[in-house]
Amino acid sequence: MEAGPTNRLPFDLRALEIFLSVCDTGAMAAAARLLDMTQPAVSQSIADLEARNGVLLFDRTVRPLGLTPAGWLLRQRASALLAEALQIGPMLRETRKGRLPLVRIGLVDSLARSLTSELAAFLMNCAEQNAILSGLTASHASALIARQLDMILGVDELVDIDGLERWPLLGEPYVILWQKKLASAFPEPQLTELATAAPLIRFSARSKTGNEIDAHLRRLRLDIPRRLEFDTPYGVAAAVASGLGWAITTMLCVIEAGVPLDELAIAPLPGPRLRRHLTLVARQTELGPLPRQVATLAVDTLKKKCQPFIAARCSWVGDQFSIGEERR
Repeated sequence: MEAGPTNRLPFDLRALEIFLSVCDTGAMAAAARLLDMTQPAVSQSIADLEARNGVLLFDRTVRPLGLTPAGWLLRQRASALLAEALQIGPMLRETRKGRLPLVRIGLVDSLARSLTSELAAFLMNCAEQNAILSGLTASHASALIARQLDMILGVDELVDIDGLERWPLLGEPYVILWQKKLASAFPEPQLTELATAAPLIRFSARSKTGNEIDAHLRRLRLDIPRRLEFDTPYGVAAAVASGLGWAITTMLCVIEAGVPLDELAIAPLPGPRLRRHLTLVARQTELGPLPRQVATLAVDTLKKKCQPFIAARCSWVGDQFSIGEERR
């Protein structure tokens, strides 16, 4: 069969409903009775669907009707599409109650431990269904653009994309995490000395944090071997705690890791400063005041959880560590 015009959608939802009914009943006439339609109308709908896509969906030489390979593929995908479409009506009606039907948030790994419980409790009062997904910033950024997420909290990788609103959450310096016995041997450490004394435990190059650290080392013309790397703050901190090496990380990543710190020390990163910024990013105006409310919650929660840690272990940090700023 020849394909129909390429600028047309391959199907509409009513055609999918008719197609699935024919699949379930095995005959055009039975599907017509089920849908309260005439048999010619069902047959015409199937013929139009086949013409649009330039394929045969049914083997009409057998009874009950058999599916062609194209028909099998469409049946697999059509069921999920139709089920999703059927949810839209009830979700639209839920908005009359002043609650959003669904909110999906991407949370960078280094914020998951600090924010998940507070954020979940807050969202339960805002939406009927909520999803909080932790992971790497890069995958979350792609999902936001593809409308698979509604907002993300992490490193802003979408600075060149228009139509987004941004709420700064936190700015912090990169630091050294090492064992106290190693720290005592290097009262004024240099990165070259540390790299000679013990392996650098790295964040994976799949992560934004890992990329920023790698770029910083390249600027310093330091070629430090890649011995061991992790995607998560816990992996990095746990390796340091086990005596496997030292790390360039951030204070929030250390807090997120939750490893025992009795034998560990945190020190300023030698040489030029390196900082990272975490930001809430959402599509502009789509969620009303919710992004601002979530950002306010995140800032308040981070202040409560980070400031005591900073005062106890990193009092030298000064204004390099900031939580919440004016909207950018």
